[in-house]
Order: sequence, then C-alpha cells, then structure tokens
Amino acid sequence: MKKILLLGSGELGKEFVIAAQRLGQTVVACDKYAGAPAMQVADACEVFDMLDGEALSAAVAKHHPDIIVPEIEAIRTERLYDFEREGIQVVPSARAVNFTMNRKAIRDLAAKELGLKTARYFYATTLGELREAADRIGYPCVVKPLMSSSGKGQSVVKSADEVEAAWHYGCEGSRGDIRELIVEEFIRFDSEITLLTVTQKNGPTLFCPPIGHVQKGGDYRESFQSPKIAPEHLAEAQRMAAAVTGALTGAGLWGVEFFLSHENGVYFSELSPRPHDTGMVTLAGTQNLTEFELHLRAVLGLPIPAITFERMGASAVILSPITTSTPRYEGLEAALADNPRTDLRIFGKPTARINRRMGVVVGYEPLGSDLDALRDRVKAAAAKVKVTE
Repeated sequence: MKKILLLGSGELGKEFVIAAQRLGQTVVACDKYAGAPAMQVADACEVFDMLDGEALSAAVAKHHPDIIVPEIEAIRTERLYDFEREGIQVVPSARAVNFTMNRKAIRDLAAKELGLKTARYFYATTLGELREAADRIGYPCVVKPLMSSSGKGQSVVKSADEVEAAWHYGCEGSRGDIRELIVEEFIRFDSEITLLTVTQKNGPTLFCPPIGHVQKGGDYRESFQSPKIAPEHLAEAQRMAAAVTGALTGAGLWGVEFFLSHENGVYFSELSPRPHDTGMVTLAGTQNLTEFELHLRAVLGLPIPAITFERMGASAVILSPITTSTPRYEGLEAALADNPRTDLRIFGKPTARINRRMGVVVGYEPLGSDLDALRDRVKAAAAKVKVTE
C-alpha cells in the first residue's frame, strides 16, 4: 500500500481517488478550499494554498507520502524537485510537472528542442510587447497566460483594437505569480483531439483511442471517442506524443492535445501530465480501463498489457448558470429517463459560479454506431440537468 498526496482535489482528482481506493491505496487530498470533490472520498485532507512553498513542504513533512500526484497547475512546482531528491515519487516526474505547468517551457521544448509542428508564437511581458507580437503574428491570433487552466485568460484577438483588452484579460486569468502571455498564430483546423498517452515504468508507451472534443472559451464542453481521423494523422499524433512525453520523463497518463488540418496535417497544441477533462468520456466504459485507472496503474508500476476500445462514447458537461453557495440539482430523473446507455456524475463542488463545471453526462453505443446521434443524445440529457439554489 502506498500513501499518495494529491495536489488539487477537483472532479478529476475525485475519480482518481476512487480508483486508488479500489486498489487499497491511501490518499490525502489537498486543495485551497474545504469540501473539494476529491476530499469527499479521500482518507484525509489538507486545506492550503499550494503556491505557498512552505505550506506545501509542511504538508509533505506531516504526511510522509510515498507518491505526490499533482492535479492542478497552481502549485509551487519547483519544490517538487526537492521532494523527488528526498526519494518521493513525483508523478509523472518533477521535470514533467515543472515544464507542463508553464506554456513557455513546454512550447519551447516541443517546437525548438523536439522540432514538433506548432503554431507560430511569441511571448510578451508588457502590453507593448504584446502589441508588437500580435502585429508580427497577424490577426486573428490567440492570446493566453503562460499559466492557466480551463481557458481562463484566453482570447482570440481579431484586430489591433482588441490587444489591450486581451492583455488585461490574460493577466487576470493567469494562475500563480507569472505575468507573461503567449500569443499564437490562429490555426484554421478542421478538428481537435486529445490523445491520452500512458508512459509506464516497465512497459511500452500506450495510446488510448483518440478523443474528439469541442471547446468554448478554451474550456471543454463535450468530448467523444472515437472521432474520424485519417490513419496518417493518428500515426503522426502518436509519434509526437511519444516524443514529448519521453523527453519529459516519468510514468503516468498524459493528455496531449492536437489540431488536425486536412491541408496542413497535425499540430501539437498543449500537454497535461495527468488525466484530462475530455477523458471523462472514458467513464462511459469506452475502454477496458478508464483514464483514472490507467493513471493509477502507471503511477503504481502495475502492468497495463493493452488498452482496448470497447464501445463508442460521448460526454457533455453540466454548467452552472448562477453563482451560489448552496447548489442544488434538478432534472436528474429527466436526464436518465429512457436513456439506458447514459450515466451522469455530479461532482459535489460546494459552491457554484456562472459557467463553472458542476457535472457531466456520459453515454455509449456499440462500436460502429452513429456518433453524431450519440453526441446529440448525451448533450440533450445534460441540458435537462439544472443547477439551482
């Protein structure tokens, strides 16, 4: 049995804790607020700001974990190197977490060191630098904080008149204490995918069937497995994913995002060193193991002989239309009625705000079924669940 310190206790962390409990592991769930979803199913919990390096070190000293599993970006990640030197396993590795928590590090690794195809990009630490970079990239362009999640601070800038607003929005949406933005070429892609990639301690790198997804404002709204992808594009995405995860080192599941263009091929976009929100579609039983079970097995060094595609799946999020400290839910019965291949998860977040992700509906059909019909059915079910006070 291992003791796992989970840094970040949202809905993805909750599913990881459930998987860990099923294999007899002990989990201490940490987050900056009490009652976070993963805390509700963990063995113990700690509430502190993980950007506070001293508080983070104190939690490690108190619990003496065997393994540290980061689940969010807002962590004093440089401390992870110290913990790793002390003999604690950091997932996937301290190097991986430090690189991927910062878009500058991961983009430079992918584009400059590994030679992967990415959008053209520049960095900006001032409004003036952002104006100059946007002019060089051309319009439209995409502006993002170097450190953020769920699309926070991200905007599409269509003209020079919008640059100042993008600067302020990007800085406000930045996590941590980094005030630097990345401005990217706007890629006219046909589709985008998440390629869940599993690196093992004692086994080959494995790939889940690709997951198509739809984002709005940089945040996931629906995902589906498996989308229609040209075999050569899938092979190239797998090559890129293996290259970047291999360079970052460590064992675990990674969410690697790509843009696909019929004319220009595959572009590497972003990388998360942990279960991915679009991968919640695997809760529909699309694979022999969910992304959370795969992550846990890789972390523990348990064998994963193969990942098998069992059935087609789709997911759609449940968003809150209100801000409240006492969220309630209506429409669960309507969402599940006459939907035998449908399930839902209410995450259990103690508070709601406008457009906060509060739950997800997942559904499945046999392989070879109509994917569009499945997506429509799942989205319709999600629309029936209402967050109220």
